Amino acid sequence: MADLSINYCGVTWKNPVTVASGTFGSGMEYGDFVNLSGLGAVTTKGVADHPWSGNPTPRVCETTGGMLNAIGLQNPGIDTFLARDIPFLKQYDVPVIVNVCGHSEQEYLNVVERLKDAPVDLLEINVSCPNVKEGGIAFGVDPKALERITGLVKEKAKQPVIMKLSPNVTDIAEMARAAEAGGADGLSLINTLTGMKIDIRRRSFLLANRTGGLSGPAVKPVALRMVWQVCHAVKLPVIGMGGIATAEDALEFIMAGATAVSVGTANFRNPRVTEEIVSGIAAFMEEQGIETLDEIRGCVG
Repeated sequence: MADLSINYCGVTWKNPVTVASGTFGSGMEYGDFVNLSGLGAVTTKGVADHPWSGNPTPRVCETTGGMLNAIGLQNPGIDTFLARDIPFLKQYDVPVIVNVCGHSEQEYLNVVERLKDAPVDLLEINVSCPNVKEGGIAFGVDPKALERITGLVKEKAKQPVIMKLSPNVTDIAEMARAAEAGGADGLSLINTLTGMKIDIRRRSFLLANRTGGLSGPAVKPVALRMVWQVCHAVKLPVIGMGGIATAEDALEFIMAGATAVSVGTANFRNPRVTEEIVSGIAAFMEEQGIETLDEIRGCVG
């Protein structure tokens, strides 16, 4: 029988599939559809040190091959997360990755400090949200700022730190190396690409924020290329994401070098897609006589 398990930053996952932050809440919305214990890990929606209301509406729209969102990381804050979401997640036998967001260095550090003694396994630091005008976007596109915030978070964190990289840069490998230099334990990429849609009848921007983050199948070729580049640029384990909707998509990212994969927009179309991807990877491995994912990880060179 194929062994789908992986070790990511010292944490054992049953399989390489997690969910992209912001597309799965903290799992509560999906509990009736998905066996959370059957996932490799659950990645939470972004958590800040105080409640964020997010951007004004409209803030989501469909586009060719995907969707645009300008949610602005709406979240109830760390107090509610600790009181409500963690107890829910601890009912399941699954590693928990908490996505951390902030407008400033101190806001990131406040959340990391509060999570020190919480029963969570990994931290994913969102320094790359394209529709939050302060903080994250600046850290995500400046290698020096990225290295600095990585180092500051590492000083405070008890859990392994994953830095989530933005694709809205000239050289993704440079950003990966900056995070590695700052002491990151792992990387995740890509976050959404910055995009726009115009309502031609109203002659105005469709999103109140004007721009939003493009996700879904349209971004997959870009994401795959960037994951491949990063896996060759640094020695850190990578969670690959961007347009993954099938087991074949996931296997492409693994063959490009990713240790794990994250499924985002596809959850909105099919709440059971993550379970189907896990089953599809297992079926492919059985068909091809592959015993462990190490046999194919990075096999394209």
